[in-house]
Amino acid sequence: MSDPTSGKDADAAAQRQRTLQREQDERDARKQAQGGSNPRAPAQPGTHAEPEPPLPAQHQEKPGDESRLNPAPRYDAPDYRGSGKLEGRTALITGGDSGIGRAVAVLYAREGADVAVVYLNEHEDADHTRRAVLAEGARCLTISGDVRDTRFCEEAVAKTFEEFGRLDILVNNAAFQEHADSLDGLTDERIRETIDTNIGGYFRMARAALRHLPEGGCIINTGSVTALRGSPRLLDYSATKGAIHAFTRSLAANLVERGIRVNAVAPGPVWTPLNPADSPAGKVADFGRKTQYGRPAQPEELSPAYVFLAAPSCSSYITGIVLPVTGTAGD
Repeated sequence: MSDPTSGKDADAAAQRQRTLQREQDERDARKQAQGGSNPRAPAQPGTHAEPEPPLPAQHQEKPGDESRLNPAPRYDAPDYRGSGKLEGRTALITGGDSGIGRAVAVLYAREGADVAVVYLNEHEDADHTRRAVLAEGARCLTISGDVRDTRFCEEAVAKTFEEFGRLDILVNNAAFQEHADSLDGLTDERIRETIDTNIGGYFRMARAALRHLPEGGCIINTGSVTALRGSPRLLDYSATKGAIHAFTRSLAANLVERGIRVNAVAPGPVWTPLNPADSPAGKVADFGRKTQYGRPAQPEELSPAYVFLAAPSCSSYITGIVLPVTGTAGD
């Protein structure tokens, strides 16, 4: 026999739910009749006024120059106070001339590290980074070349070790990105360029650096939110970033007995030359608008994550992680 009491309880629950639904329907109807409401812009963290969207439409030839970006990216993190977390150490940063790489170089120097900056051929940007590192009281070496070239990677590491007498931190950050609307638009040449730069370069630099990295040293790789979510117009780029995440976790397990930590940072959209040197000018105007902050990050909002992962005082028990810094909850 059925229980009449339980039936009454179920009917009462259904009635409560219909009442709640009706109340919300009435609120929705009133809102619609008033023409809806304009959502308030998200509150911005930090102490800096952020540029009002949209960004100025702009496009650059590759590899892109930070000096030509409008507005100029913020990299110097004036509110960040160094405390000697990397005192006496040496870091090599690929793609260190601009964007995230420049911001990381500056904070590493502020924390007491000497810095070698590896870059392609953006000499003006690299010199700007060099001067910014020197202004922090650290030494800086700039090295121009292509991370697709095994010999260059080995020479860059050797020059760094020769100049500073040690190598403690490798930041793999150099990248190639070019959009394509479909898989048909990806030629073999394009695929090779992306894979050989983005993941091949990471392998080569890490292999060369391991000859000098001591126990307590570390490797930090730049991944991407595209590896976490995918990107319909960046098929090859997203695939390489996924490979970087897997490489990070695998190499961390491989090197744990040597006392070398390996981690990655997965940025969301960041205001650097990489995007204006990829997307058409009109699309650049909306870059980062889909994040919950409604804008791209500034490089200085990423660089403290690289300090955290490099400094044993902060992260000695952390290896094999991918740290998302994406401007969006839930990654």
